[in-house]
Amino acid sequence: MRVCVFCGSSPGTDPGYRAAATTVGRTLADRGVGLVYGGARVGTMGVVADAALAAGGEVTGVIPKALVDREVAHTGLSDLRVVADLHERKALMASLADAFLVLPGGVGTLEEFFEVFTWAQLGLHRKPIALLDVAGYYQPMLRFLDHMAGQGFLSGEYRGMLIVDTDVAAVLDRYADYRAPRDKWTSDD
Repeated sequence: MRVCVFCGSSPGTDPGYRAAATTVGRTLADRGVGLVYGGARVGTMGVVADAALAAGGEVTGVIPKALVDREVAHTGLSDLRVVADLHERKALMASLADAFLVLPGGVGTLEEFFEVFTWAQLGLHRKPIALLDVAGYYQPMLRFLDHMAGQGFLSGEYRGMLIVDTDVAAVLDRYADYRAPRDKWTSDD
């Protein structure tokens, strides 16, 4: 199994973000789960990769050439794949992974999350998506998703497909029981 982790190219202000990234990397490696991530050595991206590598895990990074040219690529990975752009990066990361885990991060992290969330609603993949809610980081967004559902722009079925937890081990356990909802715009719509 491989899990695609979306997280920050910055470390964030709360030391808990780095600690969570370390725990995620170590836990994946300890369970024999491969890590797929954005390929950088900076921010919580670098922390999760370093922790997985230190614990003997398999780490695949996928990074656009422009970021390699800026010298932010992690050169100590099990596998580093250089791609043309961010679109190719996301597509390759998604194809390599069996599940998605979203740690706290910035706009890029949210963009990655919302893309795979949209793909899941459309039935383009049937993989579980989890938010690791470190220090309540995702609570404002979850309230907004509830508002979106309440306003009729997100069905409760799709809102409910997201796994939200504070513990990575619990998330990994929940992946095993995940059942994808029906695809959007089926004959029942």
